[in-house]
Amino acid sequence: MITIFTKKDLEHFCDGLAQKDADLKSIITQYGYPPLWVRTNTFETLVLTILEQQVSLASAYAAFTKLKGKVTEVLPENILRLTDEDLRACYFSRQKIVYVRGLANAVASGEIDLAHLALQPDDVVRAQLKKLKGIGDWTVDIYLLHALQRHDIFPLGDLALVNAMKAVKGLDATVTKDEMLKIAEPWQPYRSFATMLLWHYYIQKRGLKIVH
Repeated sequence: MITIFTKKDLEHFCDGLAQKDADLKSIITQYGYPPLWVRTNTFETLVLTILEQQVSLASAYAAFTKLKGKVTEVLPENILRLTDEDLRACYFSRQKIVYVRGLANAVASGEIDLAHLALQPDDVVRAQLKKLKGIGDWTVDIYLLHALQRHDIFPLGDLALVNAMKAVKGLDATVTKDEMLKIAEPWQPYRSFATMLLWHYYIQKRGLKIVH
């Protein structure tokens, strides 16, 4: 059975994690509960997530805003009408033009059905999306957490999460991902909430402004 989290779950599961882990509790004590970072399960959301790959959120959102100004609605058919020059004018890199076009073709053709994916287990979602060029584990993790609201997502490909965990846990810079996964084992099956707490710590500690 597929279960998703909702706004009413956030504090409940964060409190449960805080009872198990004093370091996570200290985040809540210092900064309060994180926002509920969710997005709609749409093609537009996946496009934004691709734009967020390996750049700052501000840079990604600037490109996304420029794109929305050009097409109004971010739909596969609207993307496919644009030329490469149009997309470059929206700050798309050469690679991201390829990735977003590939996604648009897959959704337009029915190869990828986002409504159907919402009903599938995490591993099936991951396998389907990773067939597409430019979509790897980080993009799938962010989609599973933000758009499909799955409970146990821990995206260790995310630099903010890794840096926050190193700081909160006092980990050495050379710590491996396997070692971090081991530390996070007690947080299962609610690692999505640990992820949001660690992101919250990272954002608050640096005084960052998240615009979406």
